[in-house]
Amino acid sequence: MVLWEICWAFFCQWTPKPLNRWRLLWLRAFGTRIHGNPFVHQRARIQIPWHLILRDRCCLGDRANAYSLGIIEIEEGAVVAQEAYLCTGTHDFIQPGLPLVTSAIRVGKGAFVGVRAMVLPGVTIGEHAIIGACAVVTRDVEAWTINIGVPSRRIRHR
Repeated sequence: MVLWEICWAFFCQWTPKPLNRWRLLWLRAFGTRIHGNPFVHQRARIQIPWHLILRDRCCLGDRANAYSLGIIEIEEGAVVAQEAYLCTGTHDFIQPGLPLVTSAIRVGKGAFVGVRAMVLPGVTIGEHAIIGACAVVTRDVEAWTINIGVPSRRIRHR
């Protein structure tokens, strides 16, 4: 993980947006499963790249956080906007040692995770769903819905 942090800092963080292929090359080298041509912003933060799956035309935005202690899959055409936080790790607060618990996150095809939204472990965001800015997603989100708030709730179908 230290080698990953060093490589991302020295070879990717400074690159302009058009050098996306260069960043994807480094992500592949560290085990990210890439299908098609996704976009990863140079200032995106990826904790463990070998737990990340990116599909064609998906986007991980400026300063978006993929805290990938577990698998994070971003499907085709999905967008994770600026400063959104996808967190796959938590702790078992019942146990005295507070052991780490991880659970996968899946962002469905064509979904949109808004600015500064937080997606918690184990959540699946359905296809073409929209998560509003600053929402906290604590449970699965139905496809083709618009969701806002803390915790997020469906306000309507698209």
